Amino acid sequence: MIDPKLALNAIVFNDDGLVPAIAQQHDTGEVLMMAWMNRDAVAETLKTGRVCYWSRSRHSLWRKGESSGQEQHLVDFLLDCDADTVLLKVDQQGVACHTGRRSCFYTAARADGLKEVAKVLVKPEELYKK
Repeated sequence: MIDPKLALNAIVFNDDGLVPAIAQQHDTGEVLMMAWMNRDAVAETLKTGRVCYWSRSRHSLWRKGESSGQEQHLVDFLLDCDADTVLLKVDQQGVACHTGRRSCFYTAARADGLKEVAKVLVKPEELYKK
């Protein structure tokens, strides 16, 4: 899809070889999630158009939706002004959060405490029953 060399040379990866990546629904602007990418995840995402992250807990590439079916397809790949954060404009298939919500950002800090502001759309046990 896109030759990743220019992006890989421009991105400022942290000391662990990672860059934060924010996924945003391309047509609505909804912020879906934040995850980490390493060089291989960036390269795979740009080459295939299917979003791939680095799982810090599993120490492996994580192709969004590989176990849940809730894939992210790349629409645009942007770097911030310091090139140390990536914004992925995506076409999210289904829910983005492992809790079954559309977005991982579903807890709001309010005057009367923390409030859940988004409902579970798919039960997590249904997402991961493979």
